[in-house]
Amino acid sequence: MRVLIMGNSGSGKSSRARQMAAQYQLMHLDLDTIFWVPGEVAVARPSYEVLADLFAFVRSHPDWVVEGCYGDLIEQALPFCTQLVFINPGQDACLANNAQRPWEPHKYASKEEQDSMLPYLLKWVSEYDVRDDTCSYAFHRRVYDAFPGAKREDAPLSGDAA
Repeated sequence: MRVLIMGNSGSGKSSRARQMAAQYQLMHLDLDTIFWVPGEVAVARPSYEVLADLFAFVRSHPDWVVEGCYGDLIEQALPFCTQLVFINPGQDACLANNAQRPWEPHKYASKEEQDSMLPYLLKWVSEYDVRDDTCSYAFHRRVYDAFPGAKREDAPLSGDAA
């Protein structure tokens, strides 16, 4: 089983991926962990390094779940997956989930640092339907609609928040 999960920030991707990883003994990759420079806030790594890490992960594990909002990275991993999942609960759910997000030590040095970024994150999440970047609804929709393999679009499981 090789599953790709995409959606807006706060849609429930990480929670769903952690649940699937535990249930099916899958290796789990949160794309945030390869996209951003470790120990830095909102500093992206060079794309060639990110892609190299993504390809190394999907090629080195027979079963996995990869999740993130980076539609371009999801698109690059499509040839390796057995299922694509698009979690799309709507803007209100994503905003509420982000406002209640627990501290993510793999992204921020402290809860205070994470909270200082919350206004920026909430603004970015609220623009999901109108942005035209690779993390936008339009990009996710295009990737999902064009994928010819097994796929499903759904709302998060009860209690999902990341």
